[in-house]
Amino acid sequence: MRNTKRTPAGAALSDLILDLFRVNNRILTAGDRLVASLGLTSARWQVLGSIVAADRPQPVAWLARDMGGNRQNVQRIVNDLAKEEFVSFATNPHHRRAALVVLTEKGRQTFDAAMRLQAPWINELAQGLQCGDIETTRNVLTALRRTLEGDGVTEE
Repeated sequence: MRNTKRTPAGAALSDLILDLFRVNNRILTAGDRLVASLGLTSARWQVLGSIVAADRPQPVAWLARDMGGNRQNVQRIVNDLAKEEFVSFATNPHHRRAALVVLTEKGRQTFDAAMRLQAPWINELAQGLQCGDIETTRNVLTALRRTLEGDGVTEE
Protein backbone atom coordinates (compact mmCIF):
# COMPACT_ATOMS: atom_id res chain seq x y z
CA MET A 1 0.00 0.00 0.00
CA ARG A 2 1.18 3.49 -0.81
CA ASN A 3 2.41 5.73 2.02
CA THR A 4 -0.20 8.52 2.21
CA LYS A 5 1.29 10.41 5.17
CA ARG A 6 3.10 13.54 4.07
CA THR A 7 6.32 14.70 5.62
CA PRO A 8 6.27 18.27 6.96
CA ALA A 9 8.15 19.38 3.82
CA GLY A 10 5.74 17.43 1.63
CA ALA A 11 2.72 19.05 3.30
CA ALA A 12 4.25 22.53 2.96
CA LEU A 13 5.08 21.88 -0.70
CA SER A 14 1.57 20.62 -1.36
CA ASP A 15 0.15 23.85 0.08
CA LEU A 16 2.60 25.88 -2.02
CA ILE A 17 1.57 24.04 -5.19
CA LEU A 18 -2.12 24.69 -4.50
CA ASP A 19 -1.30 28.39 -4.05
CA LEU A 20 0.71 28.30 -7.30
CA PHE A 21 -2.35 26.96 -9.15
CA ARG A 22 -4.46 29.82 -7.80
CA VAL A 23 -1.81 32.45 -8.55
CA ASN A 24 -1.23 31.05 -12.05
CA ASN A 25 -4.93 31.34 -12.87
CA ARG A 26 -5.03 34.93 -11.64
CA ILE A 27 -1.85 35.82 -13.53
CA LEU A 28 -3.30 34.41 -16.75
CA THR A 29 -6.54 36.35 -16.26
CA ALA A 30 -4.65 39.57 -15.50
CA GLY A 31 -2.34 38.99 -18.47
CA ASP A 32 -5.31 38.43 -20.77
CA ARG A 33 -6.77 41.77 -19.68
CA LEU A 34 -3.42 43.55 -19.96
CA VAL A 35 -2.75 42.60 -23.60
CA ALA A 36 -6.29 42.17 -24.98
CA SER A 37 -6.12 45.52 -26.79
CA LEU A 38 -3.07 44.23 -28.70
CA GLY A 39 -4.93 41.18 -30.03
CA LEU A 40 -3.11 38.89 -27.62
CA THR A 41 -3.95 36.51 -24.83
CA SER A 42 -1.59 35.40 -22.09
CA ALA A 43 -0.95 32.20 -24.04
CA ARG A 44 -0.15 34.05 -27.27
CA TRP A 45 2.06 36.50 -25.36
CA GLN A 46 3.94 33.61 -23.74
CA VAL A 47 4.59 31.97 -27.10
CA LEU A 48 5.78 35.26 -28.59
CA GLY A 49 8.08 35.65 -25.59
CA SER A 50 9.55 32.20 -26.17
CA ILE A 51 10.18 33.05 -29.81
CA VAL A 52 11.86 36.33 -28.82
CA ALA A 53 13.98 34.58 -26.17
CA ALA A 54 15.27 31.92 -28.58
CA ASP A 55 18.68 32.44 -30.15
CA ARG A 56 17.29 31.59 -33.58
CA PRO A 57 14.02 30.44 -35.16
CA GLN A 58 12.87 27.12 -33.78
CA PRO A 59 10.25 24.52 -34.67
CA VAL A 60 7.10 24.34 -32.57
CA ALA A 61 8.30 21.24 -30.72
CA TRP A 62 11.37 23.08 -29.45
CA LEU A 63 9.30 26.11 -28.40
CA ALA A 64 6.95 23.80 -26.50
CA ARG A 65 9.89 22.09 -24.80
CA ASP A 66 11.39 25.44 -23.77
CA MET A 67 8.03 26.56 -22.40
CA GLY A 68 7.39 23.29 -20.62
CA GLY A 69 4.23 22.97 -22.64
CA ASN A 70 2.43 20.51 -24.85
CA ARG A 71 3.45 20.58 -28.53
CA GLN A 72 -0.13 20.33 -29.77
CA ASN A 73 -1.25 23.29 -27.66
CA VAL A 74 1.71 25.40 -28.74
CA GLN A 75 1.07 24.43 -32.39
CA ARG A 76 -2.52 25.65 -32.11
CA ILE A 77 -1.37 28.98 -30.66
CA VAL A 78 1.37 29.37 -33.28
CA ASN A 79 -1.19 28.69 -36.03
CA ASP A 80 -3.42 31.41 -34.55
CA LEU A 81 -0.45 33.80 -34.39
CA ALA A 82 0.35 33.03 -38.02
CA LYS A 83 -3.23 33.80 -39.09
CA GLU A 84 -2.90 37.18 -37.37
CA GLU A 85 0.53 37.67 -39.03
CA PHE A 86 2.44 37.87 -35.74
CA VAL A 87 4.63 34.96 -36.92
CA SER A 88 5.44 33.22 -40.15
CA PHE A 89 6.96 29.87 -41.06
CA ALA A 90 10.33 29.27 -42.67
CA THR A 91 11.85 26.15 -44.16
CA ASN A 92 13.85 24.13 -41.68
CA PRO A 93 17.05 22.89 -43.35
CA HIS A 94 17.34 20.12 -40.75
CA HIS A 95 13.81 18.75 -40.92
CA ARG A 96 11.52 19.25 -43.89
CA ARG A 97 8.27 18.71 -41.96
CA ALA A 98 9.08 20.82 -38.89
CA ALA A 99 8.97 24.40 -40.11
CA LEU A 100 10.74 27.13 -38.18
CA VAL A 101 8.61 29.76 -36.44
CA VAL A 102 9.75 33.29 -37.27
CA LEU A 103 8.61 36.48 -35.58
CA THR A 104 7.28 39.04 -38.08
CA GLU A 105 7.74 42.79 -37.74
CA LYS A 106 4.12 43.01 -36.59
CA GLY A 107 4.84 40.32 -34.01
CA ARG A 108 7.93 42.14 -32.76
CA GLN A 109 6.07 45.45 -32.47
CA THR A 110 3.17 43.79 -30.66
CA PHE A 111 5.47 41.95 -28.26
CA ASP A 112 7.35 45.17 -27.52
CA ALA A 113 4.04 46.95 -26.87
CA ALA A 114 3.00 44.16 -24.50
CA MET A 115 6.25 44.52 -22.60
CA ARG A 116 5.69 48.29 -22.29
CA LEU A 117 2.33 47.48 -20.69
CA GLN A 118 3.89 44.80 -18.50
CA ALA A 119 6.55 46.99 -16.87
CA PRO A 120 4.26 49.25 -14.80
CA TRP A 121 1.94 46.33 -14.05
CA ILE A 122 4.72 44.11 -12.71
CA ASN A 123 6.27 46.99 -10.76
CA GLU A 124 2.94 47.61 -9.04
CA LEU A 125 2.50 43.90 -8.38
CA ALA A 126 5.98 43.77 -6.79
CA GLN A 127 5.25 46.59 -4.35
CA GLY A 128 5.74 45.43 -0.79
CA LEU A 129 7.71 42.34 -1.78
CA GLN A 130 11.38 42.00 -0.90
CA CYS A 131 13.84 41.14 -3.69
CA GLY A 132 15.47 38.51 -1.48
CA ASP A 133 12.12 36.78 -0.91
CA ILE A 134 11.39 36.83 -4.63
CA GLU A 135 14.81 35.36 -5.40
CA THR A 136 14.37 32.63 -2.77
CA THR A 137 10.97 31.72 -4.20
CA ARG A 138 12.43 31.60 -7.69
CA ASN A 139 15.24 29.34 -6.48
CA VAL A 140 12.71 26.93 -4.93
CA LEU A 141 10.62 26.91 -8.12
CA THR A 142 13.71 26.38 -10.26
CA ALA A 143 14.77 23.42 -8.12
CA LEU A 144 11.28 21.91 -8.38
CA ARG A 145 11.21 22.42 -12.15
CA ARG A 146 14.60 20.77 -12.56
CA THR A 147 13.52 17.82 -10.46
CA LEU A 148 10.34 17.41 -12.49
CA GLU A 149 12.15 17.82 -15.81
CA GLY A 150 14.65 15.17 -14.80
CA ASP A 151 11.90 12.81 -13.69
CA GLY A 152 13.57 12.88 -10.29
CA VAL A 153 10.26 12.25 -8.53
CA THR A 154 9.52 8.57 -8.21
CA GLU A 155 6.21 6.85 -7.62
CA GLU A 156 5.98 4.11 -5.05
